[in-house]
Amino acid sequence: MEFDEYLKLKKIDASSFRKADTNRFEEWSNLFKTMHPDSFTAQKKFLINETRRRYLPTESPAKPE
Repeated sequence: MEFDEYLKLKKIDASSFRKADTNRFEEWSNLFKTMHPDSFTAQKKFLINETRRRYLPTESPAKPE
């Protein structure tokens, strides 16, 4: 699993995160490559929640049927 895919699963907008907090993004990306996603989640759990609140993905409006 790639880090961008992981962020999508965690409902974090990877591009916004990358632009706004490059240092943390790179640090997490490099760390993610060295461990299992579940271990990464356990280690960064509270920081992931904080990051999710800052970088929510923008959802396109639903199309009327």
